[in-house]
Amino acid sequence: MKKITVIIPNYNGLKFLPTCLEALSCQTYRDFDILVVDNGSEDGSGGWLKEQEIPVLLLPENTGFSGAVNAGLRAVHTPYVILLNNDTRAEPDYVKELLNAIEQSPRIFSVSPKMIQMYHPDRMDDAGDMYSIMGWAYQRGVGQEVERYNRPCHIFSACGGAAIYRREVFEDIGYFDELHFAYLEDIDVGYRAKIAGYYNRYCPEAVVYHVGSGTSGSKYNPFKVRLAARNNVYLNYKNMPLPQLIINSVPILAGIAGKYVFFRKNGFEKEYLSGVWEGICTAHKAKKVPYRSENLENYLAIQWELFLGALLYIYEFSRRQLKKRSGKRENPEI
Repeated sequence: MKKITVIIPNYNGLKFLPTCLEALSCQTYRDFDILVVDNGSEDGSGGWLKEQEIPVLLLPENTGFSGAVNAGLRAVHTPYVILLNNDTRAEPDYVKELLNAIEQSPRIFSVSPKMIQMYHPDRMDDAGDMYSIMGWAYQRGVGQEVERYNRPCHIFSACGGAAIYRREVFEDIGYFDELHFAYLEDIDVGYRAKIAGYYNRYCPEAVVYHVGSGTSGSKYNPFKVRLAARNNVYLNYKNMPLPQLIINSVPILAGIAGKYVFFRKNGFEKEYLSGVWEGICTAHKAKKVPYRSENLENYLAIQWELFLGALLYIYEFSRRQLKKRSGKRENPEI
């Protein structure tokens, strides 16, 4: 049996698939399978994949990122899976380095690679995802110089767009939440793994270039803003026991207010508030992680990490603002 299956969720992404698949064919580590999960595409993706004899699982309708990758996860049996967005191009050692990183410890649930902006290769796209006590999820390193992120480290969660996962852990913590449909589902599954005592890592040796928003079409749009706002409510409700929710209620409300101000400036305040309200009204549909006393130490560690996540966000934001004002180049690496 092969160790890895690369699962590529696809929805109307025919224009991206040749580049993505060609890069995988050039990997130095070749002992892996590929499975494309097509989410009811209408651009001919399914037919093209069959012509190219690429293994494909054809879904009758768009089930979102969560539904597509869950279908893929249930269809494969390899110890590890790599979830790879269709709008990516992986460097030749990408698969090898991810495998080396996740095999360092059985407690590693996921490993996130160095994701670089496809059209701005001197800038980071993602160095692992972070979460904060204010309920803000953010891409570590986004828009910053690539050379600043050359050190492996712990992260809150791997980015589901190009990460490797230990498949058997999903049987313990559950699969990606299909109630999310898309956005923050990777933070959610990484959070659940941390509660169970696993951790997530960043591996700078594994490099992948990413177009970004290849399916949704833009960084911010009404659909994306509403779903992310709704899913943010689910994320907190599901993973925080009631005492933790009460303790964090003030910073979470402050975070909601801060996001509202941001989206008001960008013309999406109605969509944002609609998403928050929908999340509140439908949170009861989300499957809450049951509290277990043996996980108390993990909850305490997560709470501290959420606090540090807020400090890191504030630090990075302040540093970028100072850089814009001064016009000076920052020192490499943090």
